Amino acid sequence: MDAERAAWERCSVVRVLPPVEPRKLAKVPFVELADGRLQGVVSSGSDIARVYVSSITAGTHTYDCSTNNNRPCGALHGSPCKHLRLLADEAVLQYGIDRVARYLRVEASGDDDLMSCLNGHPERTPSAVVFSRFLRHLAYLEVPGSTAPMAELHWFPAAGAVG
Repeated sequence: MDAERAAWERCSVVRVLPPVEPRKLAKVPFVELADGRLQGVVSSGSDIARVYVSSITAGTHTYDCSTNNNRPCGALHGSPCKHLRLLADEAVLQYGIDRVARYLRVEASGDDDLMSCLNGHPERTPSAVVFSRFLRHLAYLEVPGSTAPMAELHWFPAAGAVG
């Protein structure tokens, strides 16, 4: 095991962990635990051209949801909107309830509804960085598979290197 670990440490390739449960990317195409928040992009149910950037801050559990052009979600009235609920549900599928709860610093386990364990309030947070990362993520999907080095993607796993 130590030899295998040493080999990975010398590579610029990172192991990709599969989601805990299968996810459908149509509703929540992007979810991440980053910048002290559970954050991601949630598709609009009514307008194919609109997405929402939703986030829940670790520790304080404050939350925000706004459109891709930075307008506040119309359903955010003192309680989490459906976009935040979808984001939390997909994060649990992607990372597992234990990891998400630990990241958000909340007590929750297997049968708990994550959103019911949070006690935050709305608070505006920057959404441009999350949306920008989402767009960059989409651009990576268009890069043809190759084992040749790419300056911007030197850390990104090649198709055959995932183990």
